[in-house]
Amino acid sequence: MNQQFDPRENYKKTMKAAGYVPRSEATQETYDAIGFMSGLEVHQQLKTKEKLFCHCPAGIYQKPDVFDAEVIRHMRPTLSELGEYDGTALMEFKTRKNIIYRLKNETTCTYEVDDTPPFPVNREALDIAIEISLLSKLNIVGEVHITRKQYLDGSIPTGFQRTAIIGVEGEIPLKKKKVRLIQLSLEEDSCREVSDIGHTRIYRTDRLGMPLIETVTYPDMMNPDEVKEACDYIRFLNRSTGKVRTGIGAGRQDVNVSCRGGHRVEIKGVAHTRWIPELTHNECFRQWSLLQLRDRILEDIPDHKNWKTRHLELDFHDFKFTYPPLAETKKQQHKIIVINLPGFRGALSHFTQPGKMFADELTDRLKVIACLEKPNMTHSEAFEQHITDKDWETIRKMLKSNGQDAQVILWGPEEDMATAVETVEERCKMAFEGIPGETRKSFEDGTTIFERVLPGADRMYPDTDSAPIPLEDAHIEKLGKNLPQEVTDRYQIMKEWGIPEDTYTYIFKKDIFPLIEKIINELGYKPSFVGTLFGHRLKYVEGHSRPTAEFSYKVIYGLLKFIKDKGLAPEIAWLMLPHVYEYPKLDFESVLTSIRYKKVSKEELLGSLPFLKSKFSEIRHTQREGIEKDWIMGQLRKLAIGNIPLAELAEKLRKSK
Repeated sequence: MNQQFDPRENYKKTMKAAGYVPRSEATQETYDAIGFMSGLEVHQQLKTKEKLFCHCPAGIYQKPDVFDAEVIRHMRPTLSELGEYDGTALMEFKTRKNIIYRLKNETTCTYEVDDTPPFPVNREALDIAIEISLLSKLNIVGEVHITRKQYLDGSIPTGFQRTAIIGVEGEIPLKKKKVRLIQLSLEEDSCREVSDIGHTRIYRTDRLGMPLIETVTYPDMMNPDEVKEACDYIRFLNRSTGKVRTGIGAGRQDVNVSCRGGHRVEIKGVAHTRWIPELTHNECFRQWSLLQLRDRILEDIPDHKNWKTRHLELDFHDFKFTYPPLAETKKQQHKIIVINLPGFRGALSHFTQPGKMFADELTDRLKVIACLEKPNMTHSEAFEQHITDKDWETIRKMLKSNGQDAQVILWGPEEDMATAVETVEERCKMAFEGIPGETRKSFEDGTTIFERVLPGADRMYPDTDSAPIPLEDAHIEKLGKNLPQEVTDRYQIMKEWGIPEDTYTYIFKKDIFPLIEKIINELGYKPSFVGTLFGHRLKYVEGHSRPTAEFSYKVIYGLLKFIKDKGLAPEIAWLMLPHVYEYPKLDFESVLTSIRYKKVSKEELLGSLPFLKSKFSEIRHTQREGIEKDWIMGQLRKLAIGNIPLAELAEKLRKSK
């Protein structure tokens, strides 16, 4: 092993050269320096009874191992009208995947498996899409045209998704700026992936075909927090209609990121908006660092257009590999290939993301394209070496490499090795260009891995099975009359009400502003009390308990009405709410019993103040101001809740000095 080169030091050096800092330390100047730019594609399932292009029920899901039949498909690329192949199609073809669809009679018909043409579009879904487009200040199209968007990863059996643009050129307001919207589309959802191992990918078709809207923004966001804010606003806007599905998987977003001089990279299917800031921060720096790698290898390898790798097959008997995955290849009778990367010393350990280097770009593609399950390779710049210095020296001599080269060892079935070698060389050649256009899969820690090649711009074409749908002005005007308040208006109202801002996200996320407004207007509770009851107490209860039956937020209206009708102090709701949430079918009188509420008159409570004051004077051992009031409140609090407002009790105590 060449002792003059330290991969760890190189990793640290390249991270520093890229100017990488943790997101917590980044400022707007940080993002301006690297040219941060991001846009969104926010997907939201609509709450309809049926799917978009057939009469199968929407919103019924099965477990991975529950199905009535399986269908196997193989995706093959076809020439476009211009006689060209789509890059994504060619990549998927290389994988030689067997795509297996698990069907359930209850949720799948012949349309889903591409055996019959589509039914007319679901008009309920179309109307919801128009309403949300109007809320988004989009211009509604005069005629809806169904088009086909290529999807060649197998997630849709037809190889394309039927989609239609409903509105164009709108905007949403953020706290400090407005973000422009390109369009809102109505489309059918894809399958749910069960597994993707080797050459077999399995999907469930229960979600396939469910109505979905996609709101697309311009790349107007200039820092990670703006991206999250915009995404939250779009999702809150969608939920304000009460006509979209909620829960895991019902809302997803693809986040497009680039840096100055980089390329649009799509982070696919981000499940939680709280992941967005870390993901976009790291992706922008990944691109920035890869551009620095490009500049360095272009300088080191002037004749890069003629650059190519050399590879050899290693014989098991010539080496005594102790690394378990390599030792296992002998038992599996798999092949071991070593590849020489001329002039790439320092490239494999070049920083890309926290805890990741350029070598990870190779191993990720080997998993996706060559279908080699990880671990599928090791290399000469790994932090923890699995190959001895002596073996590396032998390998370098076999490859006739020099001190400026890097080496990669990979292993797997013989039939996958040609694709694997080609994949490594192809990705290394891309390093000379800078940033490859690709989609990447997100993880909660803020890092991403390669998922597939970014589809071409001409992936959409007309759907000859569906006739255009004219939209009459009168129908659009009718839909526009019953729109909910805008999210910004609701935000301003809650601010005027004095509801704490840290409750807003929960209230918008759960779409309970209308319920809060109803409680305030009809029952006369203070807005700040109602807002915190939902945004603090209920949020906490939901995170720590599970209801024994279906819980509806409307139950809280009934709870507060019960408290008001009984003449109880509002604070008792804080004690009753956990029981009401956990046992939604329990009547409120029984809840009072379960919390051991005792009816005590206001006079009796206040009459005990002189005794408590006298008692405290006997045990007092400090002169801290306010300690007497705090002690007495502590003694009476449990008994007072429900019988007298705590604020009133505190005021009476203050006046009794």
